[in-house]
Amino acid sequence: MKKEDIITLPNEHLRQKSKKIHVITDEVKKLISDMTSAAIDWEESRPHEISAALAAVQVDKLERIVIVRSEFDNKSNNHFTALINPEIIKYEGEITYDYEGCLSVSKVYGKVPRYNKVRVKALNEDGKEIRIKAEGFLARVLQHEIDHTNGIVFIDHIKNKKDSFYKLDSEGELQSLDYEKEIKDNHILWD
Repeated sequence: MKKEDIITLPNEHLRQKSKKIHVITDEVKKLISDMTSAAIDWEESRPHEISAALAAVQVDKLERIVIVRSEFDNKSNNHFTALINPEIIKYEGEITYDYEGCLSVSKVYGKVPRYNKVRVKALNEDGKEIRIKAEGFLARVLQHEIDHTNGIVFIDHIKNKKDSFYKLDSEGELQSLDYEKEIKDNHILWD
């Protein structure tokens, strides 16, 4: 798969719940490989961004699969870990606000509230149950991706629309967007 296979809003599939995987087949493993290829291809076209993770729904497959980059600070490490049927079993810590972007929300970032610690259980590609205790950026990424499997996009968490949206400038710095002029009037996110 390529970056063009990644769907973006307003595609209605991004608002649908994904189906649970009951058997890990060769097709499931192929989908994981295809998702990784799409995520890497997307990232290679953007000098200032990484592809931290991707959910299967983002390549238009309504399956409860997410892939998460193994190293967020090393763009040359293209290894992703697959989580099948991931679910958050416990939210912990404080709710913090930080910037999020999404491969399925073109050119818009938002300041999103998330718990700073979570516990997640999932299956790995071999069908073994794994448990993850995550905090900080990894906790944020996991919440973001598991939301995707439930038909939720990061912008749904933003309540104060006027001061919470951003775009990247040519230097890779976030710049505030005028919600009324640059987002709402252009129907960027909700139509």
